[in-house]
Amino acid sequence: MPTKKRIVANVDQYETRVGVMDDDRLVEIYVEREERNIGSIYKGKVANVLPGMAAAFVDIGLERNAFLYVGDVVPGTLTDDDEIAVPSRATISESLKVGQEVKVQITKSPIGTKGARVTTRISLPGRYLVLMPSSDLVGVSRRLPDEAERERLRHIAEKIRPNDMGIIVRTAAEGRSEKDIVRDLNFLTSLWKRIGESARRSQAPALLHKEYGLVFRMVRDVFTADISEFIIDSLPEYEKVLDLVGMLSPRYKNRVILYDGKIPVFSHFGLEEQIDEALKRKVWLKSGGYLIIEEAEALTVVDVNTGRYVGTRDLAHTILTNNLEAVKEIARQLRLRDIGGIIVIDLIDMDNESHRDKVFKAFEKALSEDKTKTSISSISKLGLIEMTRKRVSKSLPALLCVTCPLCHGHGHIISAETMSVRIEREMRKAGMEYDSSRLVVRAYPQVAVNLIGADGERIDGIEKCIGKEVYVRGDQRLHPEGFKVEPESHIKGRLFPLTVGESITVTIDSVNPFCVDNGLAWVRGMMVDVEKAGNRVGDDVRIYIRQLDRSLARADITE
Repeated sequence: MPTKKRIVANVDQYETRVGVMDDDRLVEIYVEREERNIGSIYKGKVANVLPGMAAAFVDIGLERNAFLYVGDVVPGTLTDDDEIAVPSRATISESLKVGQEVKVQITKSPIGTKGARVTTRISLPGRYLVLMPSSDLVGVSRRLPDEAERERLRHIAEKIRPNDMGIIVRTAAEGRSEKDIVRDLNFLTSLWKRIGESARRSQAPALLHKEYGLVFRMVRDVFTADISEFIIDSLPEYEKVLDLVGMLSPRYKNRVILYDGKIPVFSHFGLEEQIDEALKRKVWLKSGGYLIIEEAEALTVVDVNTGRYVGTRDLAHTILTNNLEAVKEIARQLRLRDIGGIIVIDLIDMDNESHRDKVFKAFEKALSEDKTKTSISSISKLGLIEMTRKRVSKSLPALLCVTCPLCHGHGHIISAETMSVRIEREMRKAGMEYDSSRLVVRAYPQVAVNLIGADGERIDGIEKCIGKEVYVRGDQRLHPEGFKVEPESHIKGRLFPLTVGESITVTIDSVNPFCVDNGLAWVRGMMVDVEKAGNRVGDDVRIYIRQLDRSLARADITE
């Protein structure tokens, strides 16, 4: 049964999101918050030529100079003003000179500390064609499997190709008439003419052509015959899409739908939840197995696990079934998260060679839906698949997330138990350094709980060891790995924020880990153990302070 594919677009004031769905599952997500620069064309000026790197840096007016590799320098004329013939196998020094002006197109956005990557091999994508002004080649998309159709389209392309320009026929041209393709070509040649006129008028660095916005690109590149619906929640963008589709593919106009429901369109189609799941390192499979996806700077590792899946036959069949399900989900996750670079997949080991072949072919088939270029190796004896996926922009987690301010990207923080031991060592040191008979310790609340211990016996033992009174206070403002150990003289205000017999209202913050029937509350940093409040977490309760120690108060519920 064929799957139902749809495009869902959510247009807000500061962000545009477009999801591609296969049945009810999100397979691709595009987010645009700022103007896209991949595909944009600039008139730049060569800032540096680096023979040792076989590359040059070009000033195109962005924050960092763009990187131009020698292989991306087209032999022949580089600008309309400078007739500089570049040999086909020229070095970077022979190809470019400092101060020289060149027309370049961005192929990779700036990522991290790296500037954009550019090429002088300009290409202008349209609905059915890609025009290459610096080439004279004719090509047809490899994704078109029908050889007869490929030959028909190649014949049309060779017939209509402008002099001194190349053409690539896109997959969307399948079944289209020569008239449709010529109309697309006329649009692209007119665009190139305008770019040339702009280059002659402009002084480098200058933007000559800005790549179109996200919704336009989705209509141009993704809205093909297999898309049953293009749903959009913005009336102005909906009208623009209708105009564009009417110009490019009039027969698809009835597939464009304006969404005006009360529930936000991404929530209506369940996409918000799927995006959240795509940001997690663990991905559950339907059978009960799961994937662990770890992104590093140099590569991404995907670990396959059986999890709760125990199978129904024998172990080999269980592993095969789990791996088959895993590779299909991995292919989806690579597209959804837009993971690029080197990827290593650790499958569950399979002794049966036919099982390995079956899993590998299933993975190849799943990857065939990915428009981004991939290259994969066969499954090794260790059960590993090594692959690459072209990286052109930030991955989804890099786009939507920032480094955790607590762990700073490590993925973990020191446990409360470990921190309490560290603080205890620091208290022994402070006990020898300070003359004061009293020390005040401030720590993250969970750490303070561990430091105090059940019924306060741990802090009592520390006091006996160092020979000083200790007042432990929890401070939510501190980092979980941060703490302060100070003499009483450094403290402003009262040491005791409570008094015995006092009746106050508090919020039960958590269950007491040492006595789950009781709940814990915090009053100006002091821990309060509330009797029989373990089932009241999150509730505001009225309590009576019946006992007060230096680091711990005990209370009963009075309401």
